[in-house]
Amino acid sequence: MSGTKSVAKRVVVGSATTAGRGLVLGLTAIVGSITLFVLSVVSIALILIGIGVFTTPYVLTAVRMHANRRRLLAATWSDVKIPIPYRPMPADLRTGVTGQVERTTLMLKDPATWRDLGWLMVDMTAGATVALLSMGLFVYPLEGLVLAAGLWRVFEDDAYWYGFVPVDSQLTGLFAAAFGAGMFAVGLRYANDIQRGYFLLARAMLAPDHDQQLAQRVAHLTETRHDA
Repeated sequence: MSGTKSVAKRVVVGSATTAGRGLVLGLTAIVGSITLFVLSVVSIALILIGIGVFTTPYVLTAVRMHANRRRLLAATWSDVKIPIPYRPMPADLRTGVTGQVERTTLMLKDPATWRDLGWLMVDMTAGATVALLSMGLFVYPLEGLVLAAGLWRVFEDDAYWYGFVPVDSQLTGLFAAAFGAGMFAVGLRYANDIQRGYFLLARAMLAPDHDQQLAQRVAHLTETRHDA
């Protein structure tokens, strides 16, 4: 009996954890990625009138922090390693307006900057959908249970569609509960794989290809020798 309770507890805790992670990923993809993408586009456009020279480094730094947070969660939650490919800023970078111009130029010349912006577009659309799906597989079944428990009576006069089940009686309410249970079972089996797919999608957008990684290592080696 205690063994059954222990298994049930692990299932509940594991499901809640996966659903919570899906919610976090989905919300930050929608809110964070959309906000940062809009700010980036506006800031880069404002370079033409000079304002963007001062705002772009800060906005792109925020984008990199957002992407690095995804890299950390990818490694921690799904064991997906995403390299950090950003070119280091020179130690002797000047201050003032000249320094801001140089900083903006260097960041815009970094291929990783444009990969980040491309990832933001994917993250706020396909990424958010995948992340929220991993949560919905655990949350949506609860509605089926509530319908079977008696909520179906509210929809006696006009059937309420739960998935592909029109709910307007106790029998159809039970069908809704069965459909929800099946969805929950799918979540237990595949939700973690779906979240891993989310991070693999992020890696496909954020990670440099082999030639770029090689060029980055050569540039880093050259800079190290120059400093020495």
